[in-house]
Amino acid sequence: MLTKRLAGTVAICLLLAAGATACGDDKASSAAKLDTDKLSAEEIQKKAKEALAGASSVKVVGEIVNDSAKVALDLAVDTQGQCKGSVTMPGAGRFELLGDGKQVFLKPDSDFVKNVAGGGPEAAKAAELLKGRYISGVQNDPEMKELTTVCNLKELSKSFTEDGGASNITKGSAGTVNGAKTFSVKSKSDGGETVLHVATEGTPYPLRLEKTGKDSGKVDFTEINKPLTVQAPPADQVIDYSVFKSQSKTA
Repeated sequence: MLTKRLAGTVAICLLLAAGATACGDDKASSAAKLDTDKLSAEEIQKKAKEALAGASSVKVVGEIVNDSAKVALDLAVDTQGQCKGSVTMPGAGRFELLGDGKQVFLKPDSDFVKNVAGGGPEAAKAAELLKGRYISGVQNDPEMKELTTVCNLKELSKSFTEDGGASNITKGSAGTVNGAKTFSVKSKSDGGETVLHVATEGTPYPLRLEKTGKDSGKVDFTEINKPLTVQAPPADQVIDYSVFKSQSKTA
């Protein structure tokens, strides 16, 4: 079935996004600058967290490697529970996420269904049931509730503002990310090292998150505060998750 392995995949992506923050178009005064000489590493990190708290939307694009499996994330989320994008596992398939602020819809491709279901009659039946349709009602399943969180920037913000066990926060160096001037802050945890690249002009949004060690990867954050409009798919393109689980079981 599509349950635990799918939820686990989403949780991997959520883990990286929750330990990160947002960046992109800066609507604050362009004259503002981050004084990296006077501020400590902890103060720079704090300013980044405060910047995230005021963001209304962000697009997350990047990759993470977990247990030797690569996961690519391309997802826009906002504070109203809306989201739109995709999660891809090279060689294992892809699924789309769509959240309209009321519920979350999931649309896996046939490769993803076959890999998650493990092949055989059950996978074939699941793929036949879907036929390119979205699955609705996933946020009502305990094993799939991560989807609701990953589609809500407020929840991601809460996760980021928690300490997460990071220690040894130190200053890095000046640089650029996608053409924007940045300054990096490094921290260590049991899982490895995290490098946060923070914008030094305008509001200090982090522009990139890089991780080494466990759950390694790199994610860029763009299109901050860009309005996100999502419409639920037509009813004939949707199947309820509880119905899907029940009907896709082999006799």
